[in-house]
Amino acid sequence: MRVLISGGGIAGPALAFWLHRAGAEVTIAERAAAPRPGGHAVDVRGVARGVVERMGLREAIRERQVDERGWAMVDARGRRLSGMPADLFGGEGIVAEIEIARGDLARILYDATAGDVEWRFGEQVSELTPEGDVFFASGRRERYDVVVGADGVRSAVRQLAFGPHSEFVQPLGAYQAYFSVPDPGDLDNWFEMYNAPGGLVAGIRPERGGTAKASLTFRTKEVFPRLTKAEQIELIRKKFEKVGWRVPEMLKAMPDAPDFYFDEISKVTVETWHRGRAVLLGDAGYCGTPLAGMGTSMSLVGANVLAGELATANTPEEAFAAYQREMAAYVAEGTQLPPGGVEMFAPNGRLMIRMRAMSMKMMGVWPMKGMLEKQFSKADAITVKDYVQLRKQMSKG
Repeated sequence: MRVLISGGGIAGPALAFWLHRAGAEVTIAERAAAPRPGGHAVDVRGVARGVVERMGLREAIRERQVDERGWAMVDARGRRLSGMPADLFGGEGIVAEIEIARGDLARILYDATAGDVEWRFGEQVSELTPEGDVFFASGRRERYDVVVGADGVRSAVRQLAFGPHSEFVQPLGAYQAYFSVPDPGDLDNWFEMYNAPGGLVAGIRPERGGTAKASLTFRTKEVFPRLTKAEQIELIRKKFEKVGWRVPEMLKAMPDAPDFYFDEISKVTVETWHRGRAVLLGDAGYCGTPLAGMGTSMSLVGANVLAGELATANTPEEAFAAYQREMAAYVAEGTQLPPGGVEMFAPNGRLMIRMRAMSMKMMGVWPMKGMLEKQFSKADAITVKDYVQLRKQMSKG
């Protein structure tokens, strides 16, 4: 089986890892020139922890994971209003037991696949046919049995094989920027978050190596056109120039940050994840936004399931249908936003901010604790099959 995977972030190389062990010939096309460093912290939750253990990558992740001991909501003076230690919900709360920079996890997956699959950096898919012919931006043309869109919220494969982004991507009325800043030295390994009136949210969380990750989020009814990096930075500066707390230091560091990222917060919903030879994996097919907190875990679990079904089924079409059946309930749970959604995450008024702080303060007390336990338990809402075809190949390796 010849498989093309578009996207070299988390989902793509995780799928390649398993497919190689099933005997497939795998190519990963990644539009970036090299593995992308940095990025915000991502977490590995619930069933996904078992997946990385079976991949033999748990120790590599442990060596690079962030020592993040909890999440706290603070006021303008930095005083803690509420908090959630990382172990409050068995390592499955707002801060999970396994937190790692996205770039570090992507690098671990790259290292685990680089010797076994073909990586093509600086390459992207430009055209697809139902028969599996793929035209690349470089001018190459090849035929594959399976084409996987693992290329994120604005998936090129999804757009080519399924339709325009507007049919599947639902903007939630907010934009977010995140970037590295010098570690302020007083976080004590906690992720701090501050709400300001007007739907403004600032956060800072610890990293490794003397830096921290800043995030700045704002709600808006405006839809911004494609902006240059300079325009994005100026937009963020104007939105947050009157906000206190640690924000002035963040804005000062923002223009020189090597990993500045800005995007709309959007949810992705695709009713059927496969069409012809093409199939979607991770954020390209199902994304609940960072607020849902399950993107990385769903990508890792989905990669395992898709590879297992491709190794088991008689045809790719049978595998695609089985993959969706196995994942449907898990994805439905994992893409649900927390209560209140964006409006509760970024309240407009001071009263709602106070109410949010009060509700968060009750997180460890019944009945709020019971409601949150149900919310966080979605990370275990699937039992992954023991795909013998993958296990046999692994034992040979």
